[in-house]
Amino acid sequence: PSSTTLTSVRSTPSSTTTTTATSVPTPRTTTAVPSTPSPTTPTTTTSVPTPGTTTTPAPSTPSPSPSTSSSSTPEIITRTAPFPTTGPLTSTSVSPQSFSTSPMSTTTSGTTATESFTTTSGTTSRNFTTITATTTTSGTVSPVSSSTSGPTATSSSVTTGGSESWWLCNCTKVICIEDNIVQVIPVICNPPPKPTCANGLSPVQVIDEDGCCWHWECDCYCTGWGDPHYMTFDGLYYSYQGNCTYVLVEEINKKVDNFGVYIDNYHCDTRDVVSCPRTLIVRHETQEVRIATVKPNTLQVEVTVNKQAVALPYKKFGLSIYESGINRVVEIPELKMNVTYNGLSFSIRMPYSLFGNNTHGQCGICNNNTADDCMLPNGEIAENCETMADHWQVVDPSKPQCSPGLSPTKGPSTTPTVPCKESSICELLLGSVFEPCHGFVRPEKYYAACVFDSCVLPNLDLECSSLQIYAATCADQSVCIDWRSHTNGVCSYKCPSHKEYRACGPIKEMTCTSSQQNETSTQQIEGCFCPNGTMLYDSSVDVCVKTCGCVGVDKIPREFGEEFTVDCQDCICLEGGNGIVCKPHECAKQDKTSCDGEGFYAVNEVNSEDPCCPIVTCKCNTSLCTTKAPKCKLGFEVHSYIPSGQCCPVYECVPKRVCVHQNAEFLPNSSVFVDKCQNCFCTNEVNVSTQLNIISCEHIPCNTYCEPGYEHQPVKGECCGKCVQTKCVIHTANSSDLILSPGEFKNDPYNNCTIYSCVNIHDQLISSTSEITCPAFNEESCKPGTITFLPNGCCRTCAPLDSPTPCSVRERKDFIVYKGCRSIDRVVMTECEGTCGTFSLYSAEANSMEHSCSCCRESRTSVREVELKCPTGHSISHKYMYVESCSCQDTECSISQSNELQNTEENDKASTLNRIKRAISLT
Repeated sequence: PSSTTLTSVRSTPSSTTTTTATSVPTPRTTTAVPSTPSPTTPTTTTSVPTPGTTTTPAPSTPSPSPSTSSSSTPEIITRTAPFPTTGPLTSTSVSPQSFSTSPMSTTTSGTTATESFTTTSGTTSRNFTTITATTTTSGTVSPVSSSTSGPTATSSSVTTGGSESWWLCNCTKVICIEDNIVQVIPVICNPPPKPTCANGLSPVQVIDEDGCCWHWECDCYCTGWGDPHYMTFDGLYYSYQGNCTYVLVEEINKKVDNFGVYIDNYHCDTRDVVSCPRTLIVRHETQEVRIATVKPNTLQVEVTVNKQAVALPYKKFGLSIYESGINRVVEIPELKMNVTYNGLSFSIRMPYSLFGNNTHGQCGICNNNTADDCMLPNGEIAENCETMADHWQVVDPSKPQCSPGLSPTKGPSTTPTVPCKESSICELLLGSVFEPCHGFVRPEKYYAACVFDSCVLPNLDLECSSLQIYAATCADQSVCIDWRSHTNGVCSYKCPSHKEYRACGPIKEMTCTSSQQNETSTQQIEGCFCPNGTMLYDSSVDVCVKTCGCVGVDKIPREFGEEFTVDCQDCICLEGGNGIVCKPHECAKQDKTSCDGEGFYAVNEVNSEDPCCPIVTCKCNTSLCTTKAPKCKLGFEVHSYIPSGQCCPVYECVPKRVCVHQNAEFLPNSSVFVDKCQNCFCTNEVNVSTQLNIISCEHIPCNTYCEPGYEHQPVKGECCGKCVQTKCVIHTANSSDLILSPGEFKNDPYNNCTIYSCVNIHDQLISSTSEITCPAFNEESCKPGTITFLPNGCCRTCAPLDSPTPCSVRERKDFIVYKGCRSIDRVVMTECEGTCGTFSLYSAEANSMEHSCSCCRESRTSVREVELKCPTGHSISHKYMYVESCSCQDTECSISQSNELQNTEENDKASTLNRIKRAISLT
């Protein structure tokens, strides 16, 4: 320790004071003159044995940040003694500096040696006074100011007794020794060296317990974002795709009742491969706060406390919740911690002094050492944090599929197995947009998370969360990045119409009801803020105002002194107090309204001139009327009207201007059926006696002309007959008309192969045209002179040139007719045809001619089925016989040759006629 003797000589308040200090063994001397309101006081300090003297002017303002020095050379610091005098007192002290820094320590402080000095001062009203003081120097300095000058007390004199002590400003203690001799003990703080935090963030200055000096600490800062990616308290990065509820942070040794932060993840892709944060849960004592995502992958969240929705800001039982930009913040002032969540990312900040080495969960242990961040609940260190994260699952009744202890499902690797095109959004992290922050927070881990999100979930724009959390971390380090405008609208953020988006806004927006914001705060946050020239009225009233007046329940800004009416209260906006003072609205006195008429009743209506004061009016309700509408006779209808000044209607029956016939009404110009032989219609003429329209009629004229083939015949019950078809009218190929009676058929005059016929089937005349199809005929195979026409006059036949044709099956196509129904198309039918052995021999024994006859007949047949179409339109199924083979079979020869020939010709004609009739009837 070094000692200093300081002598002060003062004549008057405006005189010059000379101070001489002797110090041994200080090798160098520094003189500093602080800037004070007092007159200029030159100071000279002499050090022995050093002959040289150095003079340095004191700075006019305190240095904003402490300086760190590793030199062990003793240093003389000039300081104003802060105790009551009539003028400033300048003292000189010598203090060596020494520092101790641990590589893994979160707290860094400096220490100095204890020094003693003697001060002599005097005033204009008394002799010189000698004050002996011992100065004890602590190893820390206040973070507010590193200035070595302290304030001067304003008291002009001090009267004290022995051993009395008191504190002056800037951590200076004064002890009265005797008769104006005091001991001054200022606490001198030296800035400690700045440590390096494992999480890559800047350390923070923390006031010592004595409240005078400060030291460095690395805050516990854990973040999570995307699908999801985690950064532990000590800065270890990992990804984990669990789909349950997990512990983010709990205390190892429970110091806070029911304290913990938890996260509820959910699968945010259709493949159920990756997950995203859905709900952040904060528990503290009796309260459980849940910040839940309203819509997946958005910044829309809702807040509940103990499962009840709450409005923000919320403050109760040592816990507060408020909005800060795009985030919802849960703050516990007693623990100096806050938790933020915006639907896509979260962050947890806790002081090391309260939670250092006492946290576990997915955020790890806060001790500035990443080696133990993957600790399991049993205290063992997992191989990786993905494995560790599984073991921090908690029981969640809303997720019965999740049970702690079950084997977890391994999520996808943070490195995509299939190469994908990197998103241009992710490239912003490494580019010039975020370059100002690269020196404070390294972007590589956030870039890797962004690339992973863009590859695994390419259509959800989830990579925006990596940029958002990186920008938020940069803002926490006082570096604000306006990045959303560089994403081509992919990561845009839409604000309400009365606010505007800012990437760099205050953490707590200025309001009319809040105190002035600390201008030294450099931290900013993105969000929606009131436009320039306006400010938020109150944190709980989302209204931007130009002047701070009042805002009521109607959300309308009011100026001081403005009178208005709201919710039927007469209010005035006053400065001070509650702001808005209201009283019930007074209504003008109204005359009594009587509603005595039938059907009237009294009702209160809104007064357009004064909506808060209803007026009584008489309303009409016809359901209250006793008079009922009469029932009018045919041709009349009920008309009603309400006389002026009355409510109930008056009824009467008036003509409808229609005709009435047989209990039916007919409109004018409409037909009226009176009888079959008259045409009647309703006229516009009115019968004066009946007040009904007159019906006019005229007899119906009969037309007896009929088209060829039709005959005019009377119809029973009708005034006139009608034309009835009695013959078939056939249009021939040569454009002439052929009229045939039913059952009549004729050959075409120009073509014997065409036959026209007319048949009557169920009183329906049907005409048909039949075409006879002749079999192939080869004249060369005929015996000369034997070519003839068949009886139909269409087809030719002849005797074969060679041997007679043997008995065989011959096919033909023809229509099949059965009970008036005919086949739709010609059907293939078979018949037996050919010559068989027939002869006559004279028998001498019998003395007569013996005949041997054989006939060409069917030997094998089958039954076939065909569909027949009937005149009525329906179809029937008909079976017919089909000849499969023919043979010559013996038969009797009892019929004479002439008769047999005659019968054969008649049979041929009959067969031909029947075939023609069948064809005609079905054509």
